[in-house]
Amino acid sequence: MKTFYIVLLGIIGLGFFIQSCDNSKTYAELKEDEREAIRRFIELKNIKVIDEDQFRAQDSTTNVANNEYVLFEESGVYMQVLNRGNGEVLSDGRYEILTRYWEEVIAEDGTSDTLSSNMNPNSFPYPDEFILTKTSNSLSASFAGYGAMYQAHGSAYVPSGWLLPLNYLKVGRENSGRSKVKLIVPHSEGTSTASGQVVPCHYEITYQMSR
Repeated sequence: MKTFYIVLLGIIGLGFFIQSCDNSKTYAELKEDEREAIRRFIELKNIKVIDEDQFRAQDSTTNVANNEYVLFEESGVYMQVLNRGNGEVLSDGRYEILTRYWEEVIAEDGTSDTLSSNMNPNSFPYPDEFILTKTSNSLSASFAGYGAMYQAHGSAYVPSGWLLPLNYLKVGRENSGRSKVKLIVPHSEGTSTASGQVVPCHYEITYQMSR
């Protein structure tokens, strides 16, 4: 039943994209539509975009009161740091990460609609889990064969947009100090679903070391 519910949310959320998408559009045109969707989302949400130099000058934080998001130019990912965490910046190694998230698809007019989530502990008593390998600034990860993201997208692949924050956060083990971010993720850094539809998504995500 949970699987059906999540898949149904995904179908509903993506439906308005698919219905409005002209099959004759080129990939370049779809990417331009995506850029416009992100621009409008930023405008609607009154987001203040800062660059990476300012982000580093602020000790890898964003001013939440000013609704700041940092833009990582190379990937096109935008990040707002809600809580950097109570642990340490990750060094090279292998980690088991627990995560809760909210996933929204961003439409061409800048509005958004929920695709999937495991934020409700009544529906999902356990967070999703993925195994992370970090080598320098290179990050790769796979979800365990269960959880909301695995069910929603049918893949163990952890989007690279989800991993980028882990170069800056201080991921710890305590619930009270979990790392937390918001992300705007273009299709190229997103799930297989987003990549296939050439659509951006907005996320709220927490990260915590597994005990």
